Amino acid sequence: MDYELIIDSQVDGAQPYARLLEEVIPAALAAEGIDFPWEVDALFTDDAGIQAINREQRGVDAPTDVLSFPMFQLEPGVPPTLEQVEADPGTGLVPLGDMVISLERAQTQGEEYGHGTEREVAYLAVHSVLHLLGYDHVDEGPRKARMRNREEAILSALGLSRQPDGSGKGGIT
Repeated sequence: MDYELIIDSQVDGAQPYARLLEEVIPAALAAEGIDFPWEVDALFTDDAGIQAINREQRGVDAPTDVLSFPMFQLEPGVPPTLEQVEADPGTGLVPLGDMVISLERAQTQGEEYGHGTEREVAYLAVHSVLHLLGYDHVDEGPRKARMRNREEAILSALGLSRQPDGSGKGGIT
C-alpha cells in the first residue's frame, strides 16, 4: 500500500527509533483496518521540546511522553472509509495526523517500567496511532480498557508484548 511516514528529530540518537517507527506505525494502521494510502508525521524531541508544543497547542505547560494531533474525528475501532476522510489532492494520501514523542521521556519510562526504550517508543507510537484513529482514554472505564487492549494486541503481534513481570521483550530489528 502507498503511504508516507515523515519522521523528523530535534534530538540526537533518534535514528534507531525512527527505523522502529517505520515498522510499528504501518503495522498498527494495518491492524486497525486502514487500507487506503495514508500519511503520518512523527517528531522526536526531548522533554523541553514536547513541553513547548504542549503549551502552544494545548495550553498545558508540562512535558508529557507523547502528543497526538488527529486530522479527523473518527470512531474508534471502525476503520474509516475514503468517504469519511479526505485525501490530499496533490499526493492522493490521507493525512491522518501528527505525533510527537519525547525520546527523553521514553528512555526514562522504559527504564522505570523495566522494558527498555525500544518497547516504550513502540508503545507510544501505537498509542498515538490509536489516538489518530479516534481512540481515547479520558475515563478509567471501558474506553480506556478498549484502547489498552488494542495497544497490547498490536504490540504482541509485533513481538513486543508485556511479560508477566511487566517487562517487554524486544522483537523488532
